[in-house]
Amino acid sequence: MRNDVTVAVLAGGLSRRMGTNKSFVLLDGKPLIAHVIDCVTALRLPVLLVTNTPEQYAHLDLPMYSDVYPMCGSLGGLYTALHYSLTDYTLCVACDMPFVCVDLLRYMLGLRSGVDSVVPYIAGNYESLHAIYHRTCLPVIREQLEQGQFRISSIYARLQVRLVTAAEVERFDPDQRSFVNLNTPDDVAHIQKLLP
Repeated sequence: MRNDVTVAVLAGGLSRRMGTNKSFVLLDGKPLIAHVIDCVTALRLPVLLVTNTPEQYAHLDLPMYSDVYPMCGSLGGLYTALHYSLTDYTLCVACDMPFVCVDLLRYMLGLRSGVDSVVPYIAGNYESLHAIYHRTCLPVIREQLEQGQFRISSIYARLQVRLVTAAEVERFDPDQRSFVNLNTPDDVAHIQKLLP
C-alpha cells in the first residue's frame, strides 16, 4: 500500500434517532465504533477521527478533529476529514457501520489511482460514507457547504468518480453487509438477533 492514504472514521453525528451516542452502543458486546476501528486498523494506514465531542473518544488514542464547518451534517464531516488528512487520499467510513469488510476496502483502494473518488453505488444509492476521496475534492465540497447544500451525492457530478458496482462489492461481501448502518435501538436489536 502506497503511503498516500489516511483512514477517517466519522463520528460527528447527533445520534438523535439512537437516543444516545451511537458510537458506543454495544453490538455483540463491543461498541459500534470499535468494530469499525478494528477493521480499518487491519489496513495498516494512519487513522484519524472526526468528532465534535473529542473528550468522549480520548481513550481511543487517535488524532481527533472537530468540524471545520459545524452543523453541516455528513458533508461537513467529510470536508473536515479531507482538510486534516496528511495524505492525498482519505478513506472515509462512518462509525455506525460495524460490518465494514477489509477485503472490500483493499479492493476499493486499488481503484483510486487517477480519480477524485471511489464510491460504491448500490441499488441507486451512493454509499458516500464508505468511500475514498482525493484532496482535489476539497474546493468542490467547500463551495457546496458555503452555498448551504449538504447532500454529499451532489458533489459527484463535478468530480471524476469511479463507481463500485454491486457485482464488484459482492465478490468480497456477498450480502452487502458493509453498508448496514445502525441508527435506532431497533436496528441494533434486529442485527443482534441475526448474529451467530
